[in-house]
Amino acid sequence: MSDTPPHAAHHGHQHGNEDQAGMLDLGEEVLAEHIAAIAAWLPVEGSPRRIVDLGCGTGAGTFALLARHPEARVTAVDSSAEHLDRLREKARAQGVDERVRAVQADLDADWPDLGTPDLVWASASMHHMADPDRALRKVHDILAPGGLFAVVELAGVPRFLPDDAPQDRPGLEQRLHVAADRFRAEHMPHRGADWGPMLTAAGFTLAGKRDLSVHIDGSCDAAVGRYALANLQRVREAVADQLSPEDLAALDRLLDPTAPDGILHRDDLAVCTERTVWAARRNE
Repeated sequence: MSDTPPHAAHHGHQHGNEDQAGMLDLGEEVLAEHIAAIAAWLPVEGSPRRIVDLGCGTGAGTFALLARHPEARVTAVDSSAEHLDRLREKARAQGVDERVRAVQADLDADWPDLGTPDLVWASASMHHMADPDRALRKVHDILAPGGLFAVVELAGVPRFLPDDAPQDRPGLEQRLHVAADRFRAEHMPHRGADWGPMLTAAGFTLAGKRDLSVHIDGSCDAAVGRYALANLQRVREAVADQLSPEDLAALDRLLDPTAPDGILHRDDLAVCTERTVWAARRNE
């Protein structure tokens, strides 16, 4: 699962995918307990044996689901070869490679054969679909009767700095996100959608919905600093031309890994983000 920055969609060039893969790994490390809690909340019936992870990235959801359901096998689907290579490496390192099938596919085109899963998981991926209604119908068609579809989407973007930071340009992060929201609205129109009615229209029965807020103190966790740095660097790439010279200079000081008051050296960071989870069932 990922708080994907504005321009880092699933269809990127190789260097961008490599950069994004590292950030997805950081997100998995920082948000591990949160992801596990979502997997535990899902109202699955029995013990699912066949799971599909749509838009799996480098495997945050895949590995949480494998841990939650030790008898299950997961088919992990992504358009990025780099993401899937990283996922395979981690599966081998964890000794679960025999339980993972990695499939490279563009889900806006023809869908591969994904079998008849008992559970389909899509975390921060549905809003990237060019035609999400088509994707929802596809999932409905492949799910086993009584199977569950979990849609995990971003209810907000991650925030890292206090409102009064940095000292010379307080409120900088809020201004960054205002600029980024304009980018997201243009390039990802389905981000922030209410997936409940869309799931119902696709033939599902809504089995549960949950809003989650996350606050992770970064004062004792160096991974939070690295995660914040990676996220804000990507935001900078998307919105630099929309910032005032003063804000851009302040942001660059924050992103300087050698600056004493830069992101990597601050003790007031936190990961603050929100998720909404919809669980929908295919009727018998």
